Amino acid sequence: MLGSTHGTLTTDSRRARAIACGEQRPGPAVHGRTDDLEGGAGLDVGGRPLHADAPDLSRLFRPESVAVIGASDAEGRPNTGITRQLLAWAERVGARVHPVHPGRPSVFGVPCVGSVADLPEQVDLAVLLVADPLPVIGELAETKVKFAVAFASGFAETGAAGAEAQQRLADAVRRSGLRLLGPNTNLNAFERFREDLEGPAIALITQSGHQGRPVFALQELGIRLSHWAPTGNEADLETADFISYFAEQPEVGAIACYVEGLKDGRAFLLAADRAARRKVPVVAVKVGRTEAGARTAASHTGKLTGTDDVVDAAMRQYGVIRVDGLDELQDTAALLARARTPQADGVAVYSISGGTGAHVADLASAAGLHLPRLSEAKQAELHQWIPQYLSVANPVDNGGHPVGDRRGRRIIDAILADPAVGVLICPVTGPFPPLSDKLVSDLVEAAEETGKLVCVVWGSPVGTEPAYREVLLGSSRVATFRTVGNCLTAVRAWLDHHRFVSDYRSPFDEAPRTPSPSFRKAEALMRPGRQLSEHAAKQLLRAYGIRVPREQLVTSAAAAVRAAGQVGYPVVMKASGAQIAHKTELGLVKIGLTSASQVRDAYRELTDIARYEGVSLDGVLVCQMVERGVEMVVGVTHDELFGPTVTVGLGGVLVEVLRDVAVRVPPFGEDRARDMLTDLRGRALLDGVRGRPPADRDALVEVVLRVQRMALELGDHIAELDINPLMVLPRGQGAVALDALVVCR
Repeated sequence: MLGSTHGTLTTDSRRARAIACGEQRPGPAVHGRTDDLEGGAGLDVGGRPLHADAPDLSRLFRPESVAVIGASDAEGRPNTGITRQLLAWAERVGARVHPVHPGRPSVFGVPCVGSVADLPEQVDLAVLLVADPLPVIGELAETKVKFAVAFASGFAETGAAGAEAQQRLADAVRRSGLRLLGPNTNLNAFERFREDLEGPAIALITQSGHQGRPVFALQELGIRLSHWAPTGNEADLETADFISYFAEQPEVGAIACYVEGLKDGRAFLLAADRAARRKVPVVAVKVGRTEAGARTAASHTGKLTGTDDVVDAAMRQYGVIRVDGLDELQDTAALLARARTPQADGVAVYSISGGTGAHVADLASAAGLHLPRLSEAKQAELHQWIPQYLSVANPVDNGGHPVGDRRGRRIIDAILADPAVGVLICPVTGPFPPLSDKLVSDLVEAAEETGKLVCVVWGSPVGTEPAYREVLLGSSRVATFRTVGNCLTAVRAWLDHHRFVSDYRSPFDEAPRTPSPSFRKAEALMRPGRQLSEHAAKQLLRAYGIRVPREQLVTSAAAAVRAAGQVGYPVVMKASGAQIAHKTELGLVKIGLTSASQVRDAYRELTDIARYEGVSLDGVLVCQMVERGVEMVVGVTHDELFGPTVTVGLGGVLVEVLRDVAVRVPPFGEDRARDMLTDLRGRALLDGVRGRPPADRDALVEVVLRVQRMALELGDHIAELDINPLMVLPRGQGAVALDALVVCR
């Protein structure tokens, strides 16, 4: 029996949210402005921004005047080709160009000035075609230039010396007041975008310009692109700035990103939050899933890639859709930019081949898509046009021949009319005229008349057929793919995105802005650079209302016997000291003690082992023994990009064997804490297995939220916190932290 407890837990959702969020008091404005979208800016309890302004980058992409510093028209010089392209781009966007070169009266017939100081007007954008942009930054500041672009390389991507040079450049830019794109960027921002395309556009952000080429080429398939931001080394402007800006642009339907490293984790979360509020999908390839990928990315951009599981969790928290390949980036961004809001989440697979339909249906189910079984009435309707021996339950197999006449369109309309169906996927494994031509024509016509999503997978390796090039790609309503895998990935992302944004609540709106009453008490327990003893670590947990066993710290065998009588047999005895990390391996834990003699012997043995191992003790803990429950681990670690992160997973020895954990970046609310549990492979243990009762999930969620509060308030003090095991008792009985390790920063 557990007896009395410390910090009895509640399952009330409002209290759980209060634990996670703290008091809602307005903080000071960030950058001197309060954005009505966010309802007030401020700082959280750790002094981190809760909101950030979206930068106005309109004059970067559409300047009225441009200075080209280092302009050239001498054949064979690298600057000449760049100058020529900039002149053509400026003409397209209607900008005045001012070449700057001390030795030329004109460049390509345009009058040239000798220095920045000689510019005839204040310019919006300065393009720096110089090897060392640092000396020019001060000159630009004096002329009030708004933006600059630096192509020069040799900075953080080259190593420590380059990183120092980049920091000097960043410091100069910050003092100047202008905004810098680069260094180590390229001409992608000045590409020729097609202006004859309509509909929502994709805005593209890349840290490696070449990796954006496949998305840029979507224009050849009729997909509109509005912007391309090649961020380079991000000495100033970074991926987060462009996400925030693009999310505010009415023509942008989706943001596609190729990210090698994040410069500032917090800035990225704030930008992703802004996009989620605006319901603008962000699709990203993020390099660094493997150690090799992370090393390569760092050498290329000179930035941290971050622990990948933390980056992955952070992206999912804010609805950023992470894909693996550039082909997936193309297809997913294109679908999310153009497709309407889903009317239902059911997917119907329709084909002229039973084998094809069955194969795609299997893949769709494995991808997590819902394939509803069509009703008996709907099947009877379809069998008016499809032979009775063919299956029409979903997938729908028409046998081929009905496609060639009026039956084909009626079948498509009947499937789309089913209220459970929101997506129709039709795989065409290869051209088979005239059936395939008639099929895609019917699909395009049906797509124009329905509000539901129609997807076609054109499997031909050639891709030159008129049915594909003219009919499918000529439709703005049909989503056309070349592979089944990319189609299913994009459809899943589209459905997930709309589910996510439909009930999105920004965690920054609920983040605590003032310290809790527990903070001062807990702060006094911190020992900078040291590990706390188990006794001190549990005092820290108590300060935040996390339940621990009844226990006493003793320094003699006689005191241990008295404590055991007060705690109640059976008891556990543990050595407690700041140097002890793994007590069990050293033999410094004794369990199941049921008598005074066993307690005396255990005390002597524990102190003897500690003396032999050279471990300094602050005493021996005599603890209540808690056996019934599921062992979990809840902890805090400090990520270099995102700061404190919260982890939950299967505990005890399983945490090291299975590594079944979920991680989130604070702040997050109760819903996200519950989502952490659904991410665990071993979550069934919490539901009760082999006759065991269900565990108290509500109590576990509340502990996660209390630990998150610790992470937010003590993030600058805690390098690592592990509650392992946290014994989650049967439903309604709470959770108890049996052991805890805290390492201070």
